[in-house]
Amino acid sequence: MNGSNGVVGTGRRRVWITGGNGMVGRNLREHPRAAEWDILAPSRRDLDLADRRAVGNFARDVRVDLVIHAAGQVGGIQANMADPVGFLVNNLDIGRNVIMGAFEAGIPALINLASSCMYPRGRNHALRESDIMSGELEPTNEGYALAKIVSTRLCDYIARTQPDAAYRTIIPCNLYGWHDKFDPKASHLVPAIIAKVSAAVAEGQGEVEIWGDGTARREFMYAADAADAIWRGAEHPAALPQLMNIGIGDDHTILEYYEAVARTLGWKGNFRFDLTRPVGMQRKLSDVSLQRAWGWTSPTSLQDGITATIQFYQQQAQAS
Repeated sequence: MNGSNGVVGTGRRRVWITGGNGMVGRNLREHPRAAEWDILAPSRRDLDLADRRAVGNFARDVRVDLVIHAAGQVGGIQANMADPVGFLVNNLDIGRNVIMGAFEAGIPALINLASSCMYPRGRNHALRESDIMSGELEPTNEGYALAKIVSTRLCDYIARTQPDAAYRTIIPCNLYGWHDKFDPKASHLVPAIIAKVSAAVAEGQGEVEIWGDGTARREFMYAADAADAIWRGAEHPAALPQLMNIGIGDDHTILEYYEAVARTLGWKGNFRFDLTRPVGMQRKLSDVSLQRAWGWTSPTSLQDGITATIQFYQQQAQAS
């Protein structure tokens, strides 16, 4: 029974997806490969991942073959800067409870979804998995990054000391797509741009503000593609590298993302640059050498992904 607390006895493999109602979780559940699994995706109301005892009991009771840990408190620069305590503590507690709960319950495999925020700031080269903990973190999302580093290291330690436990970490680049958050106060770059430019179209505005000078570069992947990679990894978790980036291996300037959204929406106004606003790291591009050696590449182009995401945003706006 997809997306519920229980499963039907089909004999298929069983997976517990944390954060099943978030963007990644819903893309996982809607992916064609989801039909090959019995999925448990309890809501926050049904299972509080911050409750260590409840998580441990759930992990012992469900008898799943795999955990995909996609839950967490997430957001863009504004959200991270407004609540650094929450981004550190909540993600730290959730990561520890899920990973140790699964391990102590004897669940044989876990795919932990980390974040490219874990990488040091100020690197001009594509970020390699070996770069983690080799330099200063970006201050605007340091709390979130620290929590994700702890969860990643915990999976490393488990796999190192218990070779039969396939506890692996995937580091997606920035994601966007269906089921994203579009409130600029809580969202990441691409959905925030879609909301801002859509408002400009609807209200006849001739100008849209960009934080910074627009030259910072970011790598964004369509969330359905991330789900495709995760399900591929779920087939044989032990065959995954211990730590692996997934991304498109290419990046664009912030201005280029604004231009792509404006082009799709047919908005022809001007951009105003606010140089007083924070922009985070100047560049954050993933090295996807391990991913390519593993045999996977992201299939959706930026323009196609943005078009699909705008369609989803418009559908949600019409329904509300």
